[in-house]
Parts: sequence; C-alpha cells; structure tokens
Amino acid sequence: MPLPTIAFGVLLSTLYAAAYHLIRGGAAKQLLLFMVLSWAGFWLGDSIGWSLSWSFASIGILNAGMGTILSFVFIVAGDFLSHIKFHPDEK
Repeated sequence: MPLPTIAFGVLLSTLYAAAYHLIRGGAAKQLLLFMVLSWAGFWLGDSIGWSLSWSFASIGILNAGMGTILSFVFIVAGDFLSHIKFHPDEK
C-alpha cells in the first residue's frame, strides 16, 4: 500500500477519534485510547472489506467505508468497556 494511502487512512481514523473525544469529553489518556482503537478498527475494517470483496466508499485502494464502520465500532466498544468498574468481593 502506498505511503499517501496509509497517511490518509491514519488521518481519517485520527479525525474519527478526535471527533468522538470532542463529543464525549474526557482526559488525554482517553483520547489516546480512542486513537489507538480507531486506528486498529480502521485498518482491520479495511483488510476485512478487501478480503471479503466488500467495497464500500472506496477511495483508491483504501476501503474507507468498511474502515469507518469498524473504527466507530471499536471506539464505542472501547469507551463502553473503559467505564466498567470491577469491585472484588470483600470477605
């Protein structure tokens, strides 16, 4: 994959994470979490989309549609899971 395509994918997924963080708020470490989740979801979505021949909103060789969908799924799931508090039973 050419470097400009990778850079554009990273830019898109970073913008998704920043927009979600702007809406939800939170600390800087949450922004970092959202960015990592968005990058992972975007590239996994891109790969799954091409391997299954699902071409949705492709930009050149970048399957931006599938990457966007999985990016948001990863961000929302990660946000939900990051708010779960575990309290061990005290005896």
